[in-house]
Amino acid sequence: MAVITTALHTEMQQSYLEYAMSVIVGRALPDVRDGLKPVHRRILYAMHELGLTPDRPYRKCARVVGDVLGKYHPHGDQAVYDALVRLVQDFSSRYPLLGGHGNFGSVDNDPPAAMRYTETRLAPIGNEALLTEIGEATVDFVGNFDNSQQEPTVLPAQLPILLLNGSSGIAVGMATNIPPHNLGEIVDGLVALIDHPDLPNAKLFELIPGPDFPTGGEIIGTEGIQEAYATGKGSIPVRGVAQVEELQIGRGRHRRTALIVTELPYQVNKAAWIEKMAELVNQGRLEGIADLRDESDREGIRVVIELRRDVSPQKILNNLYRQTALQSNFGTIMLALADGQPRQMPLRELLQQFLGFREETLTRRYRHELTQAETRLHIVEGLLLALTNLDTVIDILRNAPDGSTAKMQFREQLDLSDRQADAILSMPLRRLIGTERQSLQTEFDELTARMRELQRLLGDRRELLKVLKKDLRSLKKKYADPRRTRIIANGSQESGVGNRESGGKSQQLELGEQLTIDSPPLDTDAPPHEAEVEETVVELTQRGYIRRITPKVFQRSQQKAVDKPTQVLDESDDFVAQTEFAITGQTLVVLTRSGKAYPLSISDVPQVAGKSRGVPLVTLLPPSAQSDPASVIGCFVLPETLEDTALLLVTQQGRIKRLPLAELGELTGRGLTVLKLKPDDQLAYINLTEVGDQLVLATAGGRLLRLVVNDEQLPLLSRVAQGNLAIRLRKQEKLVGYTLIYQGDDLLLLSEQGYAKRLAIGTLRLSTVGDLGTQSVRFTNKTDALAGMVAVTPDTAATLLTSTHRMARLVGSEVPLKGRDDPGDRLLQLDSDERIISLTLPKLPLSALEEDITEL
Repeated sequence: MAVITTALHTEMQQSYLEYAMSVIVGRALPDVRDGLKPVHRRILYAMHELGLTPDRPYRKCARVVGDVLGKYHPHGDQAVYDALVRLVQDFSSRYPLLGGHGNFGSVDNDPPAAMRYTETRLAPIGNEALLTEIGEATVDFVGNFDNSQQEPTVLPAQLPILLLNGSSGIAVGMATNIPPHNLGEIVDGLVALIDHPDLPNAKLFELIPGPDFPTGGEIIGTEGIQEAYATGKGSIPVRGVAQVEELQIGRGRHRRTALIVTELPYQVNKAAWIEKMAELVNQGRLEGIADLRDESDREGIRVVIELRRDVSPQKILNNLYRQTALQSNFGTIMLALADGQPRQMPLRELLQQFLGFREETLTRRYRHELTQAETRLHIVEGLLLALTNLDTVIDILRNAPDGSTAKMQFREQLDLSDRQADAILSMPLRRLIGTERQSLQTEFDELTARMRELQRLLGDRRELLKVLKKDLRSLKKKYADPRRTRIIANGSQESGVGNRESGGKSQQLELGEQLTIDSPPLDTDAPPHEAEVEETVVELTQRGYIRRITPKVFQRSQQKAVDKPTQVLDESDDFVAQTEFAITGQTLVVLTRSGKAYPLSISDVPQVAGKSRGVPLVTLLPPSAQSDPASVIGCFVLPETLEDTALLLVTQQGRIKRLPLAELGELTGRGLTVLKLKPDDQLAYINLTEVGDQLVLATAGGRLLRLVVNDEQLPLLSRVAQGNLAIRLRKQEKLVGYTLIYQGDDLLLLSEQGYAKRLAIGTLRLSTVGDLGTQSVRFTNKTDALAGMVAVTPDTAATLLTSTHRMARLVGSEVPLKGRDDPGDRLLQLDSDERIISLTLPKLPLSALEEDITEL
């Protein structure tokens, strides 16, 4: 055995460098492409292999951790479980990639329950955005630690998870700390960079104004954000959110002023922060506080800081900012692995790296699909040729002594390849039937058309980028939500506290002027007044009232909303049934039961404050639409581009029609008929939809019809068309429900007598237009009928109304999941003459901002 002599410092240097790179590449830093560290990637892939999709039951975390350890990640089980827990926590991840059942910790830094008690599965966004395209055709696979399994080197991410959820990690000699961002804003920035690769930084930073932390809070000033985005490194000051309330103390009239903290900076430990405040009070360094308590619950954070008399809330708050973590700096270091090397990158480069990876993934996917289509087309051609020369084929098979001889004769007499000859030899006799021949011809035509489409996408980069943009916008529609973190432009380091005016009501501490996060037009030559747009929220109530509020008021109302299990409605009671995020200057299209559409400018909707429910919507429409206050069935914001989206119209008698939005291009104050109705029919449901969406219709008899939106089943029709019969209704039967469905949804079914159940969408077969549907409810009583149907997730709350004006809310997770033949459980006790009359789901827009806002 030879002895190699080497200097100690050389060996130490080499060994340490190898160790450092191992930590950097294999453990601590995320990949810029899918935004994941190796442990997170292995957890997600292992769960994908286990089939833990959002539509499957939860499984024990111990099972997942065991699979990850045994197949891919030879490290400690606690390290894997800690990483899994962070993927579930909604206060750690802006868009959690996993869903969980059980105790996964809290903002008080409470430890999660042991892995044998908790359960998990993939969240809808984690499954769709990271794993739907997984395969060796889209990404590279390598052997695991013992070469017994194959694992992906990167997941085929459809969204930049690195920016959406952020990342933090300490390697050897370097660290990363990337803040989370809002999905809608990131997609807007990606689309803008696709359309304008040389987009100035100023325009990009307006589309993506700053981080969006899962715990909310406020960012003070924009200098730190711009420095971090421009250089990849910067310090961003973040504050908690406080309000001032007057509290009733005891039974007397004595009231005490209190600071109510409802949001904390990202990654601040609430329990440690309260302990620090108590310590400062006991030491005499924080004066003016009479009492301190934590009233937080599952609805959100609420820390009450009672103040002594004649103490300025402003002064106490400023001391809290200076001496505690209520104000802290988020040190941003945008460091990630690019081409296997750690690099600090500005925001633009992070987005461009993702777009390059996404374009490469799509190209690999389409090339693989094209190869498969060519292979299948080759076989189908051979089968069709054999059916055309059926007599020759039968003669060869009758006279050939063995399969090899028959194969050789097929090649010689019919000029077939080996693969085609093998396909003919394995062809079953049923292929000789005429309908089978027609199905082969149909498959041949579809494969030919798909190959032309794939060749067009692979040969024209602009067409490929169109698909990329469409995928991004589709994901934005499904998963985007309003911004949680407010950005205070030019905010001072001390906030002003307003005086309380009414008992029990709280006021927001105005910390400065809120940064406008509207996406600006890219056309810099446009007149100044065209660029001055304002983001707003339009709400339509169940009783037909409409109002306009600011995004800040809307977000505050969402944070304070508390679902009551049951309550009685008076004539004056109402609730929000539809919410639309818009920009002043856009048009709201209002539709009536008679099938007419009327335009309404967003700026004409009165903006209100407080609890005012606004004005009746019909009073804002032309006189011809005001005869019946209950005639309005819904509204939607007219998109700027009308090509990819259509309006889906469903009537009470079960007719359905898809209308191109271009038909509404000439909408005027006189209104426009969008649907020709029969005398005894009326418009019942409307929705904006795209090709590929799926919908479900429900009848009072408990039948459900599941359809796919495409040009074959639902062709685009003109305004004067009646539409097609979607589902056949029996006598005395009516349509009681309609919904679009997405991955992760269940159907909530409710009968008139109060029986409810959740039904998995997978139990419904895909039907065609005009079908009877699938019987999905077996009623306990013959006099019972289906009252309503909505699509829900476990945390969705649907609202039901009874004939005696009672209202109740059903949360998806509280309704049992049953089969089609089960009547469900009786969740609401009704009086003898009472019945359920409707089931509704507050309709939220698919995205917080208009999709094509960058093209204004």
